[in-house]
Amino acid sequence: MQQISDAELEIMKVVWANGNEPTLFAYLTEELTAKGKPWQKNTLITLLNRLVNKGFLKAKKIGRRNEYTPLVSENEYQTAQTRTFLDKIFEGNVKGLVSNLISGDLLTVEEYVELKSLLEKGQEE
Repeated sequence: MQQISDAELEIMKVVWANGNEPTLFAYLTEELTAKGKPWQKNTLITLLNRLVNKGFLKAKKIGRRNEYTPLVSENEYQTAQTRTFLDKIFEGNVKGLVSNLISGDLLTVEEYVELKSLLEKGQEE
């Protein structure tokens, strides 16, 4: 899966949050402005075209409006990025990642308990 920029990711987050509904250009503009990202129309069009070319979005013209539908789910993207990060930083060593999360005080007690429970459930299945 191709990498996307931080700006492209902001757009995808809006599209993913919209659920299964096609996302209109006007809606994207409103949501991004509400998030403190009031991009110019041409900037947004350029970023959307990049996402279409990279295979993340499908664009459909309805009259004078464009609708955007995700071709990659948020979960698929997160999984691919996690694999990339794991390979790049920890050479694929999941234990190293988890160990770093624990030893670096990056997990709250609640998150630790939740993670432990998930691991135990995974072993039972």
